[in-house]
Amino acid sequence: MPGHSRPRNADLAETDPATPDLTQMGGEASPKHVVPDRVPSGGGARRRRLSRRGQLGLMLAPYLVGLVLLVLGPSLVTFALAFADYDLIGAVEWVGVANFVELAGSPAFHAALSNSLGFAAVAVPLRLLLAFGLALLLYRRAPGVGTARTAVTLPAAVPEVAYGLLWLWLLNPMYGPINQILRTFAEPDSIPNWLTDPTDARAGIILMSLFTIGETFIVLLVARRAVPAEVYEMAAIEGATGWYLLRRVTLPLMAPVLGLLLLRDTILSFQFSFVPALVVTEGGPPPYATTYLPLFVYRNAFEYLRYGYAAAATLVMLLCTGAAVFLQWRLIRRYHARYTTHR
Repeated sequence: MPGHSRPRNADLAETDPATPDLTQMGGEASPKHVVPDRVPSGGGARRRRLSRRGQLGLMLAPYLVGLVLLVLGPSLVTFALAFADYDLIGAVEWVGVANFVELAGSPAFHAALSNSLGFAAVAVPLRLLLAFGLALLLYRRAPGVGTARTAVTLPAAVPEVAYGLLWLWLLNPMYGPINQILRTFAEPDSIPNWLTDPTDARAGIILMSLFTIGETFIVLLVARRAVPAEVYEMAAIEGATGWYLLRRVTLPLMAPVLGLLLLRDTILSFQFSFVPALVVTEGGPPPYATTYLPLFVYRNAFEYLRYGYAAAATLVMLLCTGAAVFLQWRLIRRYHARYTTHR
């Protein structure tokens, strides 16, 4: 009829007979029919989970492939060669523990093992103490601190061979800058012979290691700045100053980081001595003054082509490293238990 207006839900009622006419029921009409969302099926959720797992697998694949090809594979080959005689030309000949028996009676191996353990016992604590002291000294923001931090960090970024060649010039007993400076205030007989005297040569290798503490310094610098200032303020209110703050506040709060760096530097100390001994002192002066385990392994493998013998020495070096790390870990745990008990 003319002038007759259709209900607002008329079209909806025509298209969907099951939809009630709210105008006839006395209710308020809805301007739009709302269809509830579909609940996702279990199969779709499973597919999304599988897709996420697939993405995770793809991201981990390069690392896992590299781990197998560059770590696990060579480790298994090294373990097998330790019980064999192989010179890269002839066939592999299994000799049992003959390589280890020969190592036990080798003066060169005894010297290399002693030098490596001595280097780790001296260089690792000195490196850690120096980095810790510099971190405490340079953690604040002040004029010139940024330049000092760069100077501490920069030597660690220099390639090892270039670093060794630089020190070969610095330690030269005739025209090296270090001895030139020492001659200005020391007696000629007391000036070190870095390249010819066994004791001085070992000291020179340790001295080289003290300038590559950049990574250790950065980690300790961040750890020191992460200690809340409120802790020191509360300790200062109670009258704590100086040595007490260092021993009772700073060291306990930074102990986990210091322990981790101690283990890391112990492991790396068996590797760091290789390039300096090869480039600067060439394993000398005689007899084997700076022949460390990595250099001993390198020469037997790549100069004498005694791969089985070198592999056996590598396993001994691995056992020594593991024993040193295990001993340090026990000492760290004992210190932690003692501190938490008497805190």
